[in-house]
Amino acid sequence: MVAALLAAVLVAAGVLLALDLTGVRGGDPVTPQAEQVPDAVLPELTGPQPVLAALASTAPVPDPAAVAATLSPLLDASALGSGLSAQVVDVATGQVLLDRDATDPGTPASTNKLLTSLAALTTLEPTDTVPTTVVAGSAPGEVVLVGGGDPTLSTTAPSTDYPGAATLADLAEQVQTALGGAPVTRVVVDTSLFTGPETAPGWGPGDAPSTYAAPVTAVAVDGARVRPGRDPRSGEPATDAGSALAEALGAPDVPVEPGTAPAGARTLGRVESAPVSRLVEQALTASDNLLAETLARQVALRRGLPASFDGAAQAVTTALAEAGLDTTGVSLADGSGLSGDDRVPARLLVDVLRGAADGSIPGVDALLSGLPVAGYDGTLAERWADGAGSPAAVRAKTGTLGGVNDLAGTVLTADGRLLAFAVLADGTTGGLVASETALDRVAAALAGCGCR
Repeated sequence: MVAALLAAVLVAAGVLLALDLTGVRGGDPVTPQAEQVPDAVLPELTGPQPVLAALASTAPVPDPAAVAATLSPLLDASALGSGLSAQVVDVATGQVLLDRDATDPGTPASTNKLLTSLAALTTLEPTDTVPTTVVAGSAPGEVVLVGGGDPTLSTTAPSTDYPGAATLADLAEQVQTALGGAPVTRVVVDTSLFTGPETAPGWGPGDAPSTYAAPVTAVAVDGARVRPGRDPRSGEPATDAGSALAEALGAPDVPVEPGTAPAGARTLGRVESAPVSRLVEQALTASDNLLAETLARQVALRRGLPASFDGAAQAVTTALAEAGLDTTGVSLADGSGLSGDDRVPARLLVDVLRGAADGSIPGVDALLSGLPVAGYDGTLAERWADGAGSPAAVRAKTGTLGGVNDLAGTVLTADGRLLAFAVLADGTTGGLVASETALDRVAAALAGCGCR
């Protein structure tokens, strides 16, 4: 197709050139003294070549003894503290190349998002979307914003935080058309889809709101950011969303109040989020806590469980088991990993990554494409975990809490072998920079090592 298109472009260019030279295509005619250019001769074109080559099947499997000899001194770094657990596995064969207490449950921090992502991709369809609806209220001029659990709804068009997100402008335009010019007198915000507390056990008092988290509600805009494109999150995401809708409807001064939609209310407008696969990618790349929590609750809803922290934790754990993964030792308090009460063994994180990478768990490609790339994007944008390895050799989910620093992902070795790894360091000392650097050295050693 590419070759045919290029040929067509070259032919068209040749025709235009000939028309220019003969004076047929506008401008002055060519004078008889002008030098005539011979007809263009098209080069011989070949078929397009693949941009990404498959992994070499002949790449040698690293020797476990060599892997241990390379990584053990790095895993013993004082910055990583005591109680560290880790595992490295060859993706193609499943051979365990290194195991350090990998079955002992550790604090996953944001590597927990790998579990939520797999649960979302196996429970929901990757093409599913999350709706946000406005319906008519019980009084004239009253509209009800009904949350479906999409925190990416954008107050800007396009979204500054979530490419592909639905916009409030689109929703408001539909509502105005449906109202036929009737004025809006009140905005009611219905968050009843989600139940239970808005913060999880194990969250600190300063976690919601903060720069990285907000109370979990079924209605929010811009990821509950106070201003789109900025880090601070709101303590009242639902109220903010209602106020933003009122402003978009040209009624910024009307009351905005919590409530529920009347039964059988007429729909005035409806927008849909980006597909679940894209939401998963965004949650992983940016380590978006609110987006991860709402995805976990979508899993709970699809499985007939309450859309609460408890229901989501149960739903995610069940989804992992149904995908054929061993959930021994798993205890979840939330879907984002922000809770210090979460416990996950390093072995399970590696199993999730390997299942996505080798295709044994179908339909979860977005889990891999959402992993931050070392030195390039997301939470690894400014970390050079590749070391001397090839660029983009390390793709991994980070995890950070007080005294906790984790890394779990895939590594392409210098010999072209794909490995899955996880390191959970939940007793770090010496500060964040020191522990991140120590973890990056582990990943870089794998990337630069044939280990044979």
